[in-house]
Amino acid sequence: MKLLAFAASSSRNSINKQIATHAANVYKTEFDQDADIEILDLNDYEMPIYSIDRENENGIPELAHTFYNKIGEADLLVISYAEHNGSYSAAYKNIFDWMSRIDMKVFQNKKMLIMASSVGGHGGANILKTAVESAPHFAADVIGSFAVGPFAEKFDSEVGQFSDPELAKKLRLALDNVG
Repeated sequence: MKLLAFAASSSRNSINKQIATHAANVYKTEFDQDADIEILDLNDYEMPIYSIDRENENGIPELAHTFYNKIGEADLLVISYAEHNGSYSAAYKNIFDWMSRIDMKVFQNKKMLIMASSVGGHGGANILKTAVESAPHFAADVIGSFAVGPFAEKFDSEVGQFSDPELAKKLRLALDNVG
């Protein structure tokens, strides 16, 4: 099993990266010790802002192909979305837009666990709803989703795991659906 995890955030101290990494580690520890885990950082995939003019002039950047291929090589995607003004982060949306020019089936029929977190009480609920509703249109098989907020009350950053037993349970139930 190849698990690809990332935060849809460009923050170097991303709370969403902490959650995605935790989920990947739980999967490997509790469900498949032989799993091959890869954690991506969106900062390694910075590209020009998508525009049809740039695409026509220069083609699709190699980094977009690389990210798309990493999704294609995975069996399971774990994505934790940052919410910026009620929507996707610009960094994630740009990578997504470039990949969609390769193929609109960006998620390539992969199983996907979708999470979102924020420092506020809603835990990124707006972006979670958007991501869950849109992912199937881009060929994702959503196996579970949940919001985490307020982050500091629900996740212990020092030990790198959920401090909220209900969220820990939701995570394990979703990962158990990988099948």
